[in-house]
Amino acid sequence: MSKNHWTVFFFLLLFVVACKKDSPVVTEIERFLGFEKPVNFPVPVYNFEANPVTKSGFELGRALFYEPRLSRNNTVSCGSCHIQSAAFTQHGHDVSHGIDDRLGTRNSPPIMNLAWNKAFMWGGGVYDLDLQPIVPITTHEEMDENLENVLSKIRLLPKYTRLFKAAFGTEEVSTARFMKALSQFMLMCISSNSKYDKVMRKEANATFTADEQAGYMLFKAKCASCHVEPLFTDGSFRNNGLAKSPINDQGLYTATLKETDRYKFKVPSLRNLQYTAPFMHDGRFLTLAGVLDHYNLEVQQTTNLDLALQAGGKLGIALTETDKTTITAFLATLNDQEFINNKLLSEQ
Repeated sequence: MSKNHWTVFFFLLLFVVACKKDSPVVTEIERFLGFEKPVNFPVPVYNFEANPVTKSGFELGRALFYEPRLSRNNTVSCGSCHIQSAAFTQHGHDVSHGIDDRLGTRNSPPIMNLAWNKAFMWGGGVYDLDLQPIVPITTHEEMDENLENVLSKIRLLPKYTRLFKAAFGTEEVSTARFMKALSQFMLMCISSNSKYDKVMRKEANATFTADEQAGYMLFKAKCASCHVEPLFTDGSFRNNGLAKSPINDQGLYTATLKETDRYKFKVPSLRNLQYTAPFMHDGRFLTLAGVLDHYNLEVQQTTNLDLALQAGGKLGIALTETDKTTITAFLATLNDQEFINNKLLSEQ
């Protein structure tokens, strides 16, 4: 080969490499690293040995998450009530809106950091992520479908024949594979790149402002017993003194029938509050200011009220206006734009 031929070949090679780098498919392959524990996070509780996250399994799970055929009339997907731009909540709705625009009774919880969750949903009742999707699929107000019908619809689509084969080495669409694929997608919905995380990891010289630091110290003194760092929830179920709702939702009690569980709801993470309003299990507070006012002045002495909200014989958590300002500043450091904008988690 002549020198000129080598020169042409070299530039063609550079062109091909450049095109591949610009290709969204190649970029996605390069970006997909599987499940990786953030260095400032604890060890996850999910059993990855039984369901390791693979690229093909994740892609199948993502397709299923955004698949409207999971609902009775093929109009509602998981992504309908768990929208990425709202940290996978149904932003703007106090309670969920499902099939035929039916109203649920609770606010759509965010999907993030589920690998560290031992129990799911506001009122509990499910303790395995691989089983959780059965609830929204079969609930009258959500998808109003049964699992066998969902699997039958999925089996008819060549797209899923290909995806199941790639993910599990077989075209067979089974309940277990269906559930594991959905889990693989949800396990990758990790929010760990907020300003708070970067400060904790000492990345890029990130530091809190004076207000954020003051809010952080106040948060640790008054809020951290329930909202434990770095997940900002302890995963427990507690009664936080809300006035009884018109439907008298009794929370965890509906799953356990234990008197000590009446009016207890799952402690939510405080990550991404900028995107997840309205707040509480029934979306009764439209703003974070409303939440802080509740803890300061509106806590009710209801059955099983958490002891942390009865300290010193007084209900709630005393907060001055300055306290509210600094805590709000700190909570803003938990917003994670990288998570909200992660194209790997978007519908393809």
